[in-house]
Amino acid sequence: MDLKKILEDVKNNNIDIEYALDKLKNLPYEDLGYANIDHHRQLRNGYPEVIYCEGKSDEQILGIIEKMKEKDSNILGTRCRKETFDKIKKIYNNAEYEELSKILKIKNHDIVNIGKGKILVLTGGTSDIPVADEAYYTAKFLGNDVERIYDVGVAGIHRLLSRRHILEEARVIVAVAGMEGALPSVVGGLVDVPIIAVPTSVGYGANFGGVSALLTMLNSCASGISVVNIDNGFGAGYLAATINKLK
Repeated sequence: MDLKKILEDVKNNNIDIEYALDKLKNLPYEDLGYANIDHHRQLRNGYPEVIYCEGKSDEQILGIIEKMKEKDSNILGTRCRKETFDKIKKIYNNAEYEELSKILKIKNHDIVNIGKGKILVLTGGTSDIPVADEAYYTAKFLGNDVERIYDVGVAGIHRLLSRRHILEEARVIVAVAGMEGALPSVVGGLVDVPIIAVPTSVGYGANFGGVSALLTMLNSCASGISVVNIDNGFGAGYLAATINKLK
């Protein structure tokens, strides 16, 4: 069933709107040769497609942005190089860049807050901030009230405990940590909300590029913790936003 026939059938009352929306969820994607842009992802998943910039050329990224802008999509890019952003900014004046997290943002329409509560992003140390900021800006761009508390790791646990009232106000918590990755387990013993653990590659040799933190988080004795991949702040922010919009 093509788009024109769906619209004609709705107009002539041959099908109802709910049926039409169900059919539209599978339409369409746009083939650019190097990318298939899923313009209807927001209909299915609630959020538009996000551009993973790493490994793509500047020309490919600009091509994807152009086609998404034609559909009036808000555009979020992750792992965007500063040099790439500089080229984008010359074409799109409303483009914004978060240098630490390498997040690219282009708002083509207002972002509506659809979150039901607050998302809280924590880090064990200052070195974890680039990954945490990726989670923060992702969740915020997807329409959430997001707060950050950084450098509250287990080496000085009183720094976290002094902010316990903020932890208790959150609906979802993203806990970002490298080294041994103990922060999510500690937080898990203090709150009754979902915790998304993010291991980072921060640490010395036996950290194995974040594997030690990943294993600690996967083996946490605290309940209610999910774990994303090493340095995957985007995945954590996206998951937190998905949880926070549930009724």
